[in-house]
Amino acid sequence: MNRNRILLAAGALGVVAAAGVGLRKLDAKPAVQSVDVPRFVVDPLWPKPLPHHWVVGMMVGVSVDSHDHVFIIHRPRSLNQQTEVGGAANPPTSDCCVPAPPVLEFDPAGNLVNSWGGEGAGYDWPNGVGAAGEHGISVDMKGNVWLGSTGTTDRQILKFTHDGKFIAQFGKPLAGKNSLSTTDFAGVAMMSFDEKANEAYVADGYRNKRVVVIDMTTGAIKRFWGAYGHKPDDADNTPYVPGGTPSPQFGNPVHCAMLSDDGLVYVTDRKNDRIQVFHKDGTFIKEKIIAPETLGDGSMWEIAFSGDPAQKFMYVTDGKNEKVYILDRQSLEVLTSFGDGGREPGAFFGVHSIATDSKGNIYTTETYEGRRVQKFTYKGIGPVSKKDQGVVWP
Repeated sequence: MNRNRILLAAGALGVVAAAGVGLRKLDAKPAVQSVDVPRFVVDPLWPKPLPHHWVVGMMVGVSVDSHDHVFIIHRPRSLNQQTEVGGAANPPTSDCCVPAPPVLEFDPAGNLVNSWGGEGAGYDWPNGVGAAGEHGISVDMKGNVWLGSTGTTDRQILKFTHDGKFIAQFGKPLAGKNSLSTTDFAGVAMMSFDEKANEAYVADGYRNKRVVVIDMTTGAIKRFWGAYGHKPDDADNTPYVPGGTPSPQFGNPVHCAMLSDDGLVYVTDRKNDRIQVFHKDGTFIKEKIIAPETLGDGSMWEIAFSGDPAQKFMYVTDGKNEKVYILDRQSLEVLTSFGDGGREPGAFFGVHSIATDSKGNIYTTETYEGRRVQKFTYKGIGPVSKKDQGVVWP
């Protein structure tokens, strides 16, 4: 790696490289109690440039398959037709650019190896415009690709083969919401899987307010629950108030339902700034409010786990405060975080989804005007201050 790239990668993570002295922290305050946590360095050259003058819109999902191929989904319709995609106009107004297909697959080196998605026969592609529509991508152990959808009438989950051939649709488009429905959904954010039980855990949360468990083959709804394991309620929520009584129901969106290897379901209730933990039958265990002063979009977005057998650490995106938290999974204690607002490598704008590969590397996608995927290379376990400084690794 040349010196310029070292400086770029280090600067993105809040550290500097000085010739002959290595790396040092910008913050020289005396260290407080430290803890050993995973450490990462951003790779500013991953992925490699897209072909065909392609550009991407809001990136709203990332997942990694069993071969460490990285799948992302973005919203082509969020691109500005006047200023961003002149190459797609009729007639073209410029050579560049053209919307990339919604689903992109990258190999571990960052090469684009496949792309697909969009309208097709036999299924209802997400119908939203701009800030809605496509949402969430999850690859199961068989390599099948599952897509959520958050358009105003989207009630469907779509299932495709690894290379984009349609398999099944669960639910049909329809306006409104119904968190007690036993046939369809309303604004699915993402999914995770219990392969042995042949079940998918669905964050059914942009209009509905629940977690749903479905049969992975038939799509049949087997059980569902709201906050604290209660029966879900579609009534309007009382707005979140920092320090107030936690809401008895999930807000919108219920953004993530992630199943750990030891059978716990971690749910992000985004606008209520909290994670709730459940047994697989919906029995409530505990909750944690993080960054409780956060209003608007909320602080708890999406979850990934570390790759060790115990999944000791949990990584949580916060697209409002523009960082990734590293938590102790058992206690839900925030150990540290990395990132800050910005457009340089290692910074974020609307950090949305997160996934890890078999080597422990982290991949994030950014929505809104962020519109990119970033790779953070795992550098092992090491000490860091337990005080959340907003910067990380030497």
